[in-house]
This record gives sequence, structure tokens and C-alpha cells, in this order.
Amino acid sequence: MGLFGKIVIGLLPIMPKFIVGWVAKRYVAGKTLDYAINTMITLGNKEGCCFTIDVLGEEISSLDEANFFLNEYVRVIDAIVEHQIDANISIKPTAFGLLIDEEKGKEKINKLLSKASENNIFVRLDMEDHRVTQSTIDIILDMHKKGFNNIGIVLQARLHRTMNDIQNICDNLGTKSDFRICKGIYLEPEDIAFTDYHDINNAFSESLHLMLKNGAYCGIATHDKPVINDSLKQIEEFGMGPITPDPRNNSGPIREGKGPGYEFQMLLGVRGELRRQLLKQGHKVRVYVPYGEKWYEYSRRRLRENPDIAWHITKALLMPWSNRR
Repeated sequence: MGLFGKIVIGLLPIMPKFIVGWVAKRYVAGKTLDYAINTMITLGNKEGCCFTIDVLGEEISSLDEANFFLNEYVRVIDAIVEHQIDANISIKPTAFGLLIDEEKGKEKINKLLSKASENNIFVRLDMEDHRVTQSTIDIILDMHKKGFNNIGIVLQARLHRTMNDIQNICDNLGTKSDFRICKGIYLEPEDIAFTDYHDINNAFSESLHLMLKNGAYCGIATHDKPVINDSLKQIEEFGMGPITPDPRNNSGPIREGKGPGYEFQMLLGVRGELRRQLLKQGHKVRVYVPYGEKWYEYSRRRLRENPDIAWHITKALLMPWSNRR
């Protein structure tokens, strides 16, 4: 973490909300679904990227709040269909009540999956902190047993257990295995997670290799150039590419709305120039579009977890013409 990043983190508790809001405009579509839809239509028409939508908010205190998320995601699905947007949805299990009543939380996720399946929309189950790692994996396996093939999971490369989790999921789901692999935004203890930058990058590389080897679909979620370069090298080594049908014998049928066995995934407002470069090369790139009333909590967390964003803030202040999403 650079010195300026440390200063930003230290100032977060006293930083005026309007300043956080100014920063958030780059990374959050807005407070309402209409803002998210407009953002996706504009960006999709301009660049040709696809999207995953996230309703901001996670750990809740009552099942009434879980009902809000279920109903809001139903609205999201209807809007995707109405506007014919190339998008899927990302959900956080704790927003559906996983830590309050696990069975009722699963019931609500089941209802949402049914709605999504009827409309041929994919659902990505986000991974949260280590308290719910296993239960999140259990949900994925359980939903596939119920016949839902429109669901995949996020795994965090930094966790020591991730390689075993990849193999376990692939052994259970075979050609239906569908991952988003990321470094991991939750800063976990050293006894369960890698904390060194190079160790995390190595873990990411090894995780991606195991996924590709098992024929899984891979959403490569990173903004780190060394990680992207390594990912591109691995994709080429497996004979895969942006204009090449997935050549892996164990990869299963072509997934509708997906890339040829892989895609890159990036946050709205982060490394836009890199996103556009990947798109120009022909790779499928999915942009993570968050919206909702919880924008303030989300923005503070992003700043805490990635103080390097402080550089983007400074750059936007000094060179406002560079502040493209």
C-alpha cells in the first residue's frame, strides 16, 4: 500500500459523505435499477461488453430484508429481459438470509433461480468471508442436484482451501462447473489465506490452471496486468482464444451467453483502458455493475480493500478527461 493510500484509509472515518459519493459515481451505477439499466445500455452500445448486475447489500439483520433482495432481483431479471441486455446477476447468500436461517435463505435463492431459469439468465453466487465459504459451496452443489444448471460460484484464490474446493466442485459437477476466480476482497487471517502479493498471484495462476484443466468455464476477475498476462498465456496454452471454439475435450457444450470457455470480468470504473484493450482483442469482457441504496457502505469497503483507488481519485482530480468508466 502506497503512502497516499494509507492516508486515504486513515481519513475514511472522517471523510464527508459527499466526497465518498463523488468517488462512488465512478464505481457505482446509481441508487436505482434505472441507473444500472442506463449504464449498461450506454456502455454496451459503445464498447460491446456484457454485464453482471449486483444489488448492493449483503449481511442483513432480518428475513424481511431478504425479501427485499429477492423482489429486487426479480425486477432486475424482468428489466434485463425487457431491454434485451446481455447480462446475468450476482447475488450474495447473506443478503438472502444465509446467516439468519440457512434453510429459508436457500428457499429464497431457489425461488430466484427458478425465475432466472425461466428467462435463461445465469446467476453467479458471490463468495463472502470465510464464515460462509463451505455453505456457499453447498448451495451450488445442492441447486445443481435440483436441476438448476444456470448457477455458478465465485472462489477466492487467496484462501488456502481453494484448490481443493475447485477439484471437489469439478468432481461433482463435471462439465457444468462454472467459476469466477478472483484474488479475494476479504482480508482473511494468515492461517487460512495468503497475504503476500506474489503468493496471491501464484495462487490465482494455479487456481485458473486447475479450472481450465478440468474443463470448467472460467470468469477471470482481475484488473492486475501481470495476472491478466499470465491468464492470456494459460488460455493460449490450452489452445483457447477469443475467436476459437473451446477445444478442450472435457469442456462440455457451448454455454449460451458465455465466451469460448472463459471470459474476463472487471469492476465498473476500474481499469477501463485495459477493459477496452481486451475487448479490441476479441475477448469477452463482463463488467460488474453494482447499484442500490447501500452505495456508501460499498464505496467505503472498496476504498479500504483497495487503497490504490486513491491514485485513480487523484488522477481524476488532476486530469478529469481521464475519468472514463
